[in-house]
Amino acid sequence: MTAKTPLLKVENAGIRFGGLKAVSDVNVELKQGELVGLIGPNGAGKTTFFNLLTGVYVPTEGSISLAGEKLNGQAPYKINQKGISRTFQNIRLFGDLSVLDNVKVAYHSLAKHSILSSIFRLPSHFSGEKEMEEKAIEFLKIFKLDGVMHEMAKNLPYGQQRRLEIARALAANPKLLLLDEPAAGMNPQETDELMNLISLIRERFDLTILLIEHDMLLVMGVCERIYVLDHGQLIAEGTPEQIRNNPKVIEAYLGEEVS
Repeated sequence: MTAKTPLLKVENAGIRFGGLKAVSDVNVELKQGELVGLIGPNGAGKTTFFNLLTGVYVPTEGSISLAGEKLNGQAPYKINQKGISRTFQNIRLFGDLSVLDNVKVAYHSLAKHSILSSIFRLPSHFSGEKEMEEKAIEFLKIFKLDGVMHEMAKNLPYGQQRRLEIARALAANPKLLLLDEPAAGMNPQETDELMNLISLIRERFDLTILLIEHDMLLVMGVCERIYVLDHGQLIAEGTPEQIRNNPKVIEAYLGEEVS
């Protein structure tokens, strides 16, 4: 990837389900290190767009590239290995595993030791497991979850479960982190903490972040640019101030305040 190549480039991307166009003719570019928002009313196609980026759905039109490499048709696990990690609207942790093991699961996708070394309990297996556990604990310290690392994930309060899901996504060492409504269900204090956390991880890990969120205070507070989807099509792109005053955006939200 050259200095001028966008990290993420989406060109005229779309998907049909039968005769329904869920997403159509979407063009998005993200540069390395940007923190960009994706907003729109319920049913606008935001999560469908994330599913296109991560290989859950294959575009029926257009192309998606990461660091200059086309991703169309690649399996989700391959796209994850190439550098895209995500969280979900509905938290998807391994509830009966410990907090520590939830993060270690992500590291296993990057493990250097082979399956055979694990089966036969070779020295490389034990050294690899030790390294993954040490890295996982360091991640949990960043997210202030090291004090509950041996608790089962399902027993954590909601806000901590959200932080754990983000920690697990980051453990896969992504170039691009997709956050799907991370503030959903959070109280105002938890949302403020989340804003600080998003800014922290972006700077600490030199990440590019694309954020779906309905909490406009969060989006306007952390994002440099914002894309707006409505009925599967982009209707606006610009700075938070430009989006806040865009007539098309105001109309899409049916008069809801965007500030």
